[in-house]
Amino acid sequence: MTITLDHTVVTATDNDEAARFFASAMGLRYTGPHPHAPHFVPIRVNDSLTLDFMTVAHPQGHHLAFNVDTETFDDIIGRLKAHEIPYGSDPAHATNGLVDNNHPNGGRGLYFSDPSGNLYELISL
Repeated sequence: MTITLDHTVVTATDNDEAARFFASAMGLRYTGPHPHAPHFVPIRVNDSLTLDFMTVAHPQGHHLAFNVDTETFDDIIGRLKAHEIPYGSDPAHATNGLVDNNHPNGGRGLYFSDPSGNLYELISL
């Protein structure tokens, strides 16, 4: 049997705000709170992965990395710029406005954070 990740919980100070932020930056569909578990706001990333945003008093922040194609990478940079969301070339400098053109996985990379401290990494292969 192949193992795939079905969903993961992403903690936030405000689950709705965090879900909207992520969906907007990534160009994904926001559908609102889960109808049977309203404490989660799910964002479908692809056919096999959903991020369930959940409000907690003191979110710890996660590092979530996504492989994307070149066109998607460029589209996301465009949305980050349009929404004035800071991004950067490495996790320690996630606001320097640069793209890593020599990412260790090959291709380009960038990082951006949400207001709850979750760090998103994009890798264009």
